[in-house]
Amino acid sequence: MATAPHTVGSPARLHDGTGVRDHYFTVPLDYQTPEGEQLTVYAREFFTPDAEDKPWLLYLQGGPGGKGSRPARVSGWLAEALKYYRVLMLDQRGTGLSTPVNHHTLRQRGAPLEQARYLTNFRAPNIVSDAEAIRRALGSDPWVTLGQSFGGFCTLTYLSFAPEGLAGAMITGGIPPLQGLADQVYQATYRRMHSRNREYFRRFPKDLETLTNIYRRVRRGDVVLPDGSPLTVGRVQALGMYLGGNTRIDALHYVLEEAFIPGTDILSDTFLNAIYQQVSRATNPLYLILHEAIYAQPGAQPTAWAAQRVLAQYPEFNPKKADTPLLTGEMCFDWYPQLDPALQPVARATQIIADCRTWGPLYDLDQLAANEVPVAALVYTDDVYVDRDLSLAAAEQVANLQVWESDRWHHDGIGEAGAEIFIRLHEMIQPS
Repeated sequence: MATAPHTVGSPARLHDGTGVRDHYFTVPLDYQTPEGEQLTVYAREFFTPDAEDKPWLLYLQGGPGGKGSRPARVSGWLAEALKYYRVLMLDQRGTGLSTPVNHHTLRQRGAPLEQARYLTNFRAPNIVSDAEAIRRALGSDPWVTLGQSFGGFCTLTYLSFAPEGLAGAMITGGIPPLQGLADQVYQATYRRMHSRNREYFRRFPKDLETLTNIYRRVRRGDVVLPDGSPLTVGRVQALGMYLGGNTRIDALHYVLEEAFIPGTDILSDTFLNAIYQQVSRATNPLYLILHEAIYAQPGAQPTAWAAQRVLAQYPEFNPKKADTPLLTGEMCFDWYPQLDPALQPVARATQIIADCRTWGPLYDLDQLAANEVPVAALVYTDDVYVDRDLSLAAAEQVANLQVWESDRWHHDGIGEAGAEIFIRLHEMIQPS
């Protein structure tokens, strides 16, 4: 693989003295045609004054479609990592300061079929190829990675196709199923979301009545979100994203308690804005467009809105069958691009992606079974996004992978207890 052309910005310092530096890399859109169209991939380096002799750690953000973290203050796992490494925070292709993917840029690609063809280049295999081109451009020896959620999915792709680039890998809440259909993911996560809903409403029983009243008002129609798009029961259910975290579950209570303007049945601007923040894909369209494609395997049937298909098995979540349907989590439905103004211009391309039958491989099972790179993975027992049982089954297929399972945190554990988690995972990948 060729080295990516590389531009480095001047160093700057955060308030606490941590050094930061911009890096821009030029990479192929499609690594099968390296002389073809090129993209820019951005990454931000964090370093301490004694960083010159430290090795690199690459942070792979969750997603898909999530840009690298922008910490205003260095703390948690990052502060711990900087004791040992220079940290590179990657804006995965299509996100942040990398060449962007959004409805403005996609419309410039032409017809929906051309847009969809372009979008197929933004899955994990090309993210990993970018990482390897970047590592070579930096002159780095094999480096250590930390992958959160989808970043863990990318890590297993890295171990499959470019293990020579890795000295070690850490994963938090991000071991995906390595085989099978996307349906299995949602069969598992609907069950976990059911339990999490029940837990929440046991803690805040009055909120169930509030949610019933919200649904009743929304079903009457003419309620719109701040972007002018209609509020539906399904979009209210998306507030279930709050249930994926330790403290965010309590934040949901504060959202629901301000749902109505006091003494009226008018939904408050505060509440409507909270829903907008959950359902709008204006800032991360790839999250919706490629969400189920991160599970798409060669030879399998199209993902074709798997979460919506599986919904038929769980009527308690179905707004057509339940008066007060349960809150959903990371489920994507075909009405998303129809309702979201940021996705409407690319709705046809999104459907083409959902119908796609010709995906390349995400993993090499033989290579993973023979893996020699030390890997440490934290699996959250009650994770409602990345199912514990599916994760443990996949971990069994990867040699040299140690699992640490914990019920202390949910999917956002790295944000809650980042230093503690990093220390233990880092110890697990050290030579014995």
